Amino acid sequence: MLEKMFKLKDNNTTARIEVVAGFTTFMTMAYILAVNPNILADAGMNPNAVMIATALASFVGTLLMALLANYPFALAPGMGLNAYFAYTVVIKMGYTWEIALFAVFIEGIIFIVLSLTNVREAIFNAIPSTLKAAVSVGIGLFIAFIGLQDAKLIVANESTLVSYQTFKGETFHSVGIGAILALIGVLITAVLLAKQVKGGILIGILATWILGIIAEIAGIYVPNPDAGMFSVIPSGIISLDFSSFSETFGAVFTKTDFGSIQIGDFIIIMFSFLFVDLFDTLGTLIGVSSKADMLDKDGKLPRIKPALLSDAAATCVGAVFGTSTTTTYVESASGVTAGGRTGLTALVTSVLFLLSVIFSPLFLSIPSFAIAPALIIVGFYMMGSVAKIDFEDMTDAVPAFLCIIAMPLAYSISEGIAIGVISWTLINLITGRAKDKKISVLMYILTVLFIVKYIFL
Repeated sequence: MLEKMFKLKDNNTTARIEVVAGFTTFMTMAYILAVNPNILADAGMNPNAVMIATALASFVGTLLMALLANYPFALAPGMGLNAYFAYTVVIKMGYTWEIALFAVFIEGIIFIVLSLTNVREAIFNAIPSTLKAAVSVGIGLFIAFIGLQDAKLIVANESTLVSYQTFKGETFHSVGIGAILALIGVLITAVLLAKQVKGGILIGILATWILGIIAEIAGIYVPNPDAGMFSVIPSGIISLDFSSFSETFGAVFTKTDFGSIQIGDFIIIMFSFLFVDLFDTLGTLIGVSSKADMLDKDGKLPRIKPALLSDAAATCVGAVFGTSTTTTYVESASGVTAGGRTGLTALVTSVLFLLSVIFSPLFLSIPSFAIAPALIIVGFYMMGSVAKIDFEDMTDAVPAFLCIIAMPLAYSISEGIAIGVISWTLINLITGRAKDKKISVLMYILTVLFIVKYIFL
């Protein structure tokens, strides 16, 4: 049955590999179950309701990806988009969270239309292979940077913006020990992968978590909520209290004060969600599929339409449940790195998201420093795509470099794509290489739109 549904042999994989990959993807994404409620709570939403909405939206979106597209990509409410939702739309602009959800829902409807009319597929195919490789590398650096931050190995610094953890001071037994455990986790994972141990990334996560539990029991690791370091020992295993979900489910329709919507502001809000979601999704599909060698000889992704449609539908479903934009997650790369190649990987991940509604106390106790080693190692793997970039051709190499470096530094996949597209088009146009590179009309349109975006948004 699984072979017929997911074509495992055709994709040179097995059910065991796919299951391990699914677990790995979920473990690297599980943090969203804790982070998203915390962010949207600042917008006045019930964090318990948001946690349930996050899990269910992730379940539905990832399940659609598994069944419609047969790809190992997982979906969840997007980081960055949730911050824009809470801190810009609600707190800064003064709109209610119900109106913000309505903007997300309308954005999802537009995405569905764009997906059905081939617009998103055309954009994917228009991006040159050099930039596709650069996107993969940039995402790798971005993922690794997120991992280093989650482990608090890289921290904020007023003079240099970022710096390394000093392992001194009052927070040593919380932040410092967490950072050390993350380093140990990187070492464990690297050794396992060097020895070609199946599921090495997942084992690395679990091993680091277990070491954290031992350290907390021994008094070496001391939770410090003020420093963002919480107990790693599960407070329980299951929770069956879902009553809070009624506060957000369907609120996009039943609680929205449509009369208070300012059309001009609403359009800007909606298109901001639309822009970031569109290019974050395309960037993730490009980067992860490139790493998994899923692109054909023309650099196109087969079955991209159902993949994009799954993403668009998940956004609408997520808005109805009560969470910000649901999008394809870059952490899917961890499952791909673990060998995942089909929708079975996504199916396993989706089931785990569904189970997380019940087993939330267990999953929410997984510390960020245990996830960090996986993200860092995945970043290393994705760096391999840099070999596909022709560094002898400056018209390709410079835009690729700008695309790569912009993602971690701007903390955005979509910004990296925008800078890469603008620089690639302009450099080739100015140097007279436009005809040689066969720049498509769509690339010119994207370039203009990106420039306009920087001027007005």
